[in-house]
Amino acid sequence: MRAFLAERERWPLWLPVVLGAGVALYFALPVEPPWYVGPGAVAALICAAWLLRRQGYVLLVLLALLAVGAGFWAAQDRGARVAGPVLSGRLGPVYLTGMIVNVETRPHGLRLSLRDTRIARRPDWQAPHLVRLTLRHSPDLPLVVGDRVRLRAVMMPPAGPAAPGAYDFARAAWFKEIGAVGFAMSRVRVIAPGERTGASLRIAEWRRKLALHLRAQLPGQVGAVAAALMTGDRGAIPERTLQDMRDAGLAHLLAISGLHVGLIAGWLFFGVRLFLALIPGLALRAPIKKWAAAIALTGAFAYMLLTGSTVPTQRAFMMLALVMLAVMLDRVAISFRLLAWAAVAVLLWAPESLLSVSFQMSFAAVVGLTAIYEGLGPVMMRWRADGGRAKRLSLYLAAVLLTTLIASLATAPFALYHFNRVAMYGLAANLIAVPLTALWVMPWALVAFLLLPFGLEQIALLPMGYAIQAILAVAQKVASWPGAVTLVPAFSITALSVMSLGGLWFCLWRGRWRYGGILAILFGIILAASGDPPDILIDGRGRAMAARLDNGAVLVAAPYRRNNITLSTWLRRWGREEPSKDERVMRCDRLGCSLVQGGRSVGFVRDPRALEDDCRIADLVLSAVPVRFNCPSAKLVIDRMDLWRRGAIAVRWRNGGITVEGANDSRGDRPWSRPKGVKVSNTTSNTAAKGRSTGPGS
Repeated sequence: MRAFLAERERWPLWLPVVLGAGVALYFALPVEPPWYVGPGAVAALICAAWLLRRQGYVLLVLLALLAVGAGFWAAQDRGARVAGPVLSGRLGPVYLTGMIVNVETRPHGLRLSLRDTRIARRPDWQAPHLVRLTLRHSPDLPLVVGDRVRLRAVMMPPAGPAAPGAYDFARAAWFKEIGAVGFAMSRVRVIAPGERTGASLRIAEWRRKLALHLRAQLPGQVGAVAAALMTGDRGAIPERTLQDMRDAGLAHLLAISGLHVGLIAGWLFFGVRLFLALIPGLALRAPIKKWAAAIALTGAFAYMLLTGSTVPTQRAFMMLALVMLAVMLDRVAISFRLLAWAAVAVLLWAPESLLSVSFQMSFAAVVGLTAIYEGLGPVMMRWRADGGRAKRLSLYLAAVLLTTLIASLATAPFALYHFNRVAMYGLAANLIAVPLTALWVMPWALVAFLLLPFGLEQIALLPMGYAIQAILAVAQKVASWPGAVTLVPAFSITALSVMSLGGLWFCLWRGRWRYGGILAILFGIILAASGDPPDILIDGRGRAMAARLDNGAVLVAAPYRRNNITLSTWLRRWGREEPSKDERVMRCDRLGCSLVQGGRSVGFVRDPRALEDDCRIADLVLSAVPVRFNCPSAKLVIDRMDLWRRGAIAVRWRNGGITVEGANDSRGDRPWSRPKGVKVSNTTSNTAAKGRSTGPGS
């Protein structure tokens, strides 16, 4: 308690942590709470805090609970505000009309986002607010943001997790107001040219035209990367280039985030301040530093709008705004307090961002760097002041190395949890690519923005393109090194939470008790390493099944394609790059597949004609069709109805018993998840389920 009281000035730093706990509590609930739970809890805690305001520690606990309640209410309110129609199943082909709000260039076509949609022969209230479609046919005319178009399309609801614990696209789509995804079956026909009277539509169209212009000025992958850095449109970057950047640990350079916003603002700030300093009368009488901060903030705001105003970019701008405001008010520009208030603003504005990888990784990196430079900053400033050019250059290179190392360590748990891969040589690649981006690419990008109105942007784009080409060459070279990528099996959210809290404990406190955070991190690592991967996975439609063998190899009961998101997710979560093929263990035909390993047999049924044979010999029957009779040999039967209720299913075979986990089991009955129907037991013993189907038709 004495150590806690000694760090009283650090207490406010935990406000976003407890606020985030309230957000996490909302998303962890199995059912959607009534609307009055959030505001009611906040009101009750405010009253209690007022009545007990003189009770010291009791008041402190109530204030912490009030922050938890505020986070819960913010998430609940946000979920209600974005509510809209979502398709309940596959629909189409049907005629669909809507207004184009975004056109994304993809390596193999275009992707449209349509708002204010209408579906033929359907009531307007059933039409989703936002539909995202992939075009299979090239449009006859250039598509313009704001145009109202008509086309035939096949639509589906946003997909749930591909496996229990995997990324929930349906939840992310709910908060983006996407009610359907799909693909076009016909060419797009413009039925009403858009007037583009709204500012957002004009910005979106200008952004699209600028991306096309940049790709025309710098052809190939260089132009695609330049468009990504200047407009946020990464759709045209070839998949091979993206893979090289991921394997080299440079993918963060392509995602507009705090690095890019900070560089644009930083170069504007120092450039404007240097220019104003060259005017002696102005430099001596006017607060040119504050003017430069205001101009830099304005430029960063314009860059945020131009790059799509995504949540990560908004978050980066909020943090930058606090920094520039501190400069204008003569306060310390970089501090934990400013970081905490930026996190509070983000969590209140977009609570769902707590679950996003961009929020987690960016704040983890900034927290780690702030903690390190809070202690080393004064020492490095003294070294810099006492040294010459050579010493300053060495100090800069050491700072780049330290920054890259700390940021990599701080973000590693989140990268492993979400992507299951670590770039082993990322430090070496970043030592070249990050300074090149900061000192050459982004300054020329800023110059290109300034020259665009005069048609002289080619002057800046050419040197920018050479640097991008060098970065891509580094990525390709590093990605080709042996052992460039290490794959890690998926681990639980509990392990990630323990590591995150341990890291916060270590970074936010100053006393010796902070080292308890290291113990928490080590405990989280132990939890992650002791994970229990499933033996078998089957998708929610019964189209694919995969099995993990005792030697770690993965067999897939479907033709494997790299662009199959479900199969790629399964392999990644098992820590595998490619599936194996062993016809002695798994044999497949048009009716299904059979798997035999360790004295256990599994039947994967695609056609009802295969049921009779599998029900006589298989210990476990996984059926894409309903099973309406008992299976004599089966310890457990999972049929089409189970998959419909529970989504993708993971099966673990332990000590003679079978444990079943469905992707929908932990999602609960929430607005972004489908009704689950009657639930079945998670664990079935080898005797209780013998010869029985878990489906209603047994």
